Amino acid sequence: MKPFRRSTAKAAVLDRADVDTDQIMPKQFLSRIERTGYGEFLFYDWRRDPGFELNQPEWQGAGILLAGRNFGCGSSREHAAWGLQDYGFDVVVAPSFGDIFRQNCVKIGLVPIVLPPGEVKRLQGFGGHELTVDLETQTITDPDDGVTAFEFDPFDRKRLLEGLDDIGLTLRHEDEITAYEAALA
Repeated sequence: MKPFRRSTAKAAVLDRADVDTDQIMPKQFLSRIERTGYGEFLFYDWRRDPGFELNQPEWQGAGILLAGRNFGCGSSREHAAWGLQDYGFDVVVAPSFGDIFRQNCVKIGLVPIVLPPGEVKRLQGFGGHELTVDLETQTITDPDDGVTAFEFDPFDRKRLLEGLDDIGLTLRHEDEITAYEAALA
């Protein structure tokens, strides 16, 4: 996984509460084993409606998603995070996330940021414009040069900054693993 430090990207707004992983990535697309190619199926059922938020021209090419509370609730399907990333999102900002969904995001390098509802709503006012998310300084800068600070779990932050997925974390202990295996032989 590639390290994430900072991203300046257009923001899209999906101001809906309780968006579950079944809506993010419907079940009929879960039989594939690859981690790529899911972007075209993101919000598949909703995207059939021409009025759906992400179908609007102002959200095209967005790399930051400003979502509603409890985003990613429901089942634990990691395909939902894969789909968001494959579609082009690097960051999702919401008042809250489903716990398993949040961890699935961190494990693949998709940055889930929790902010108070009022701050998310204020940032949603900049939908269609570029925001800068800086994980090193833990800030989001808007087009008016307003800066919003956010908290982030230190371990998850380190993983993202260093680009460490589960395998990368394990390989940091390669010498100890090799020594242990040698002792067993």
